Amino acid sequence: MRVVVKGGRVLTPFLDLGEMDVAIESGVIVEVGENLSGDKIIDAAGLTVAPGFIDTHFHGYGGVDFTLASSEDVLRVAGQVAKHGVTGFLASLVAAPHDVLLKASSEVAKAIESQKPGSGSRVLGLHLEGPYLNPNMRGAMDPRFFRQPSIEEFTEYYSASRGHLKQITVAPELPGATELVRRAAGMGVTVSLGHTEATYDQAVKAVLAGASKANHIFNQMRHFHHREPGVAFALLEQPNVFIEMISDLIHLHPSTVRLVARLAGPSRTVLITDAVAATGLPDGEYTLGGLKIVVKGGVSRLADTGALAGSTLTMDRAVKNMVRLGFSLADAVRMASTTPAASIGLGGKLGVVAPGYLGDLVLLDDELRVVKTIVGGVEVYGG
Repeated sequence: MRVVVKGGRVLTPFLDLGEMDVAIESGVIVEVGENLSGDKIIDAAGLTVAPGFIDTHFHGYGGVDFTLASSEDVLRVAGQVAKHGVTGFLASLVAAPHDVLLKASSEVAKAIESQKPGSGSRVLGLHLEGPYLNPNMRGAMDPRFFRQPSIEEFTEYYSASRGHLKQITVAPELPGATELVRRAAGMGVTVSLGHTEATYDQAVKAVLAGASKANHIFNQMRHFHHREPGVAFALLEQPNVFIEMISDLIHLHPSTVRLVARLAGPSRTVLITDAVAATGLPDGEYTLGGLKIVVKGGVSRLADTGALAGSTLTMDRAVKNMVRLGFSLADAVRMASTTPAASIGLGGKLGVVAPGYLGDLVLLDDELRVVKTIVGGVEVYGG
């Protein structure tokens, strides 16, 4: 079947093509042009057509915590987050007992392998945020489950995920971290540095070993000092490192968000939500990896310490926030789609409206509200 998304303003996002049609066959974009015909027409008149959003750091939604979720739970979330313009995501796990992480890895793999076309956002893989983190930078995780890097244990997680482990966060100052970074990167897993007290030099060493991403920049990282700039500045300075950023304007001051995005640019900045299970639900008490959290005014915090505990941000709001801060919609979309895809090795497949890319699109109105979400040419959300 040939599906044509017709008459929308197409943002590739590298180019604003104006009013164009996008033709999709067998889930792949085959043509972008004028007056295209097809077996099914999706009306995009008056809307902006852009590549769908990709969230590479996302812990849960609607009461589902991926660390404790079944494969059915994961797929339910995939169906729900399409309304936020998300066409693909990594299921992120927090530090937990070894057997819990093994089971979660297996459940995410099962979800990926059983997902039916057109059922929602693509489950693109697994992200282990831990357990190889610094307990002094615990954030909203239980430090009892932090462990020293182990290649043998990492290999068990990779096997349990049946090769769907796409990203892992590591504190590079821990003993054995350099060897783990080198091994994981060599296996095609994106290594992100985070929850860390690493010095500038330790961070640079990890990048040379293969680390290629910053885990939610500045949050749970050594603070900057003019004589020891630390891990965040080391990663911002490296031109081959992607920079994750939670753009809820709570985790980072708006001026910090602007600084990071301008310094790293849209080709390196990766917008993430770091969203937890409470996302999409009313204020109240919830859990994250077994820890009690309280959501008040949409802000998620640990009940015992008051520390920020992930977020309730959604990707459509992340994009709106960047536009409100003065960035163009094209650049905001790159940060929410094109660059996230590239950061996990899916550049050339996802994140661009062009022939040869998967037909994963979001249709936005003038207020940047999600009107339709299309995955592989199938409309999975139509608000």
